[in-house]
Amino acid sequence: METKLYTITVFSENTVGVLNQITIIFTRRGLNIETLSVSPSALPGIHKFTITLFTTPDMVEKVVNQIDKRVDILKAYYNTDEDLVFQELALYKLATEKVLELGSVEYFIRKYNIRVLEISNDCTVFLKAGHYAETQSLFEELSEKVGVLQFIRSGRIAITRSKVERLSDMLEEMQKIQEKQNGNRKV
Repeated sequence: METKLYTITVFSENTVGVLNQITIIFTRRGLNIETLSVSPSALPGIHKFTITLFTTPDMVEKVVNQIDKRVDILKAYYNTDEDLVFQELALYKLATEKVLELGSVEYFIRKYNIRVLEISNDCTVFLKAGHYAETQSLFEELSEKVGVLQFIRSGRIAITRSKVERLSDMLEEMQKIQEKQNGNRKV
């Protein structure tokens, strides 16, 4: 079966050890995490893990189901690129002397839509937001023309194309069930 890039989104409370619980599932199945990003979500008190990996449809479903079974996990989902709006960030540190030899950074700003974060006597730092292919293309061109002193790329950050966070629907449904159960007890 052919592998494909999947994005797994995991929602949990911010508790110690959750990341370890999640990564163990990947390790046991011999799966490599391509990117990992964690941050607070739009829902108060809920954190969102965004994980990418290359795998088969069968395997991603099994992994998400296993993650879902963990006590500290509220809900896990998986998506393909078509279901998401996503970006990565990349920082490029270059020798200012080499950058000045090019004459102007305007070419890179126009072609790659970069931001210049810092220029000092020693180094210049560019920021590029985009998809992997875009940040990689800039890296390759800068390496060839200028030489890159340091490079770092973030993990994928992603949101679904739907109106609300998928977890919101699940939490709303749980609240309705709980209210119904509490209403039945009062009678």
